[in-house]
Amino acid sequence: MNDPAQKAWYKLDNAAKIFPPTSGKSDTRVFRFSCELREGIDESLLQAALDSTMDDFPGFRTVLKPGMFWYYLEQSGLRPLVHREKDPPCSTIYLSRKTLLFDVTWYGKRINLEVYHALTDGTGALQFLKTLVLDYLKLAHPDTMAKAASIDYDASQAQKMTDSFNKYYDRSKKSEEIKGINGPANFARGSGESLAELNRTPGSKKRAAYQLKGAKEAEWRMNIIEGSVSAGALLAKAREYGATVTAFITALLMRAIREEMSAHDAKKPVVITVPVNLRQFFDSKSTRNFFSLIDIVCDFQNNNGTLEEVIACAKECFARNLNVEYLQTRLNKLLGFERNLFVRLVPLTVKNLCMSIAYSFASREVTAAVSNLGRIRMPDETNPYIRLFDIFTSTEKLQICFCSYEDNMNISFTSPFVNTDIQRRFFRQLTKMGLAVEIEANAVSDRKLRIES
Repeated sequence: MNDPAQKAWYKLDNAAKIFPPTSGKSDTRVFRFSCELREGIDESLLQAALDSTMDDFPGFRTVLKPGMFWYYLEQSGLRPLVHREKDPPCSTIYLSRKTLLFDVTWYGKRINLEVYHALTDGTGALQFLKTLVLDYLKLAHPDTMAKAASIDYDASQAQKMTDSFNKYYDRSKKSEEIKGINGPANFARGSGESLAELNRTPGSKKRAAYQLKGAKEAEWRMNIIEGSVSAGALLAKAREYGATVTAFITALLMRAIREEMSAHDAKKPVVITVPVNLRQFFDSKSTRNFFSLIDIVCDFQNNNGTLEEVIACAKECFARNLNVEYLQTRLNKLLGFERNLFVRLVPLTVKNLCMSIAYSFASREVTAAVSNLGRIRMPDETNPYIRLFDIFTSTEKLQICFCSYEDNMNISFTSPFVNTDIQRRFFRQLTKMGLAVEIEANAVSDRKLRIES
């Protein structure tokens, strides 16, 4: 039962506001982190571990409710219950005002954490899952895990619940006024700069990004294809080209997309949107959303599509956008739009309609997405029991999510499309470079993907 004494409530952070009005069957706005152990899961121990983990993450014990002007999170007394996985990955979580915004399931050797994006971002969810896995292994192996260190996440409850967007909004640094559709469209994407502003040369006309098309899976199911590769080998290969792993993978995806484009399609730029963890640039230990988006753009009218050329294009975009000044300007722009008096006074039903329309316009500026959750570290005592971590997310387009644990880099594709040629071309590039790739796929797509060296 809900405890009336615990009815604290929290405003949605800036990034979270777009998710409720744009969630649906085609994109549930749910992402999944998984940890695969080297042994089967004990459900009773996993439930006990979850009960323990919840004490460290009070923000996860909340429900989403609509207010007059914005949605908000209300603290709840609901107890999350572990259960065996039965639904397709990234199914709808926000079903009613009386359900928590995450779900913990298990299947075989895997522990799954699925999260509705309005609750937290990848960094916050990862901290939760790491704590859950550690608590579980301490219960499953009390002798060998007795001296295991805690997860390196020294934050108070107040720090975990901080809205870092508001904390770092700087009124003194006014950005240009947002006008017309650019304002809500940028707000809807969670990005501070439109493709036109970011990548147009003087005198050029704005062009919509290339869009993937084709038959989609029935019942809004996703194609999920995961490739496992040596993290060390992939890093070494990226360094051969003078690139970071993120820029390298983004360039490989762009080239795979280019090979599927017709000559007519090549007139449109390929735009890959990349989430940026703002905690890397601003001091924050919040478990709430605190990220921005940047666009990596390649115009194949102006280059031959060689890997070297595409990597150079990606590196230029990353260099231009991955800096405090740019990200601070974007943050100020988004918060300034949100705090506009007229916007604040518009009723929620009207906001929902406007943001939904704006998001549909903004989506035309994106071809696909790449998200790097980085290297996942756990206490040394857990290493004998953990095989890998992975992440993937719902999407209406095509998205790569990747992370590494020890020497295992897991690269996950999600897509609503039946055709998997882009995924095949992507992984084929890696195998042609001499990298061994182990492929796994869900039942929807496992019959379709063949990787040839």
